[in-house]
Amino acid sequence: MILEGIVTTHNEDGTVNISPMGPEVGDDAVVHQFVLKPFDTSQTYQNLKRSGVGVLHVTDDVLLIARAAIGQWTATPTIDESCGNHRLVLGDACRWYEFEVVELGEEQQRIRIQCKTTQQGELRPFWGFNRAKHAVLEAAILATRVGILEWQEIDQQMQHLEIIIGKTAGEQELAAFKLIQRFLAAKN
Repeated sequence: MILEGIVTTHNEDGTVNISPMGPEVGDDAVVHQFVLKPFDTSQTYQNLKRSGVGVLHVTDDVLLIARAAIGQWTATPTIDESCGNHRLVLGDACRWYEFEVVELGEEQQRIRIQCKTTQQGELRPFWGFNRAKHAVLEAAILATRVGILEWQEIDQQMQHLEIIIGKTAGEQELAAFKLIQRFLAAKN
């Protein structure tokens, strides 16, 4: 199963890299190991290859996911310094899984990184998703596919998602969707 989340790693200069990522996980709620599959050009891959450690976050904060997808921050997300050994836990996440790289397969463009959880914790309960949160998640994924998908396909999917947003969104979902729309308009 693919679990949509956010991965944090340390850049070479010590700053935190925040990236949306969908690791392969087992079907149960306990995450002891998982597989990340970043592109070989990604900063997350470079950081994990160099340091071998990171944190996977599970969150229902779609504005956080949208900002991570397009790399646009009004303020740097809060790092919870009391969690984990590597000072990479996002304060707005629900659950976190600190991990180390066990195996790094570099044979393909999508790198296969086998990870083992070393620590985990819960910062707040997972509130859940409604249709608008799912729509923002899909829009964020589309935003990461600029240059891969045709504009016509992105536009068609965004129009469909906008209907769902209009029917079911709250303030957070509206703000996240508008952020992605502005990002896509600037790229087109």
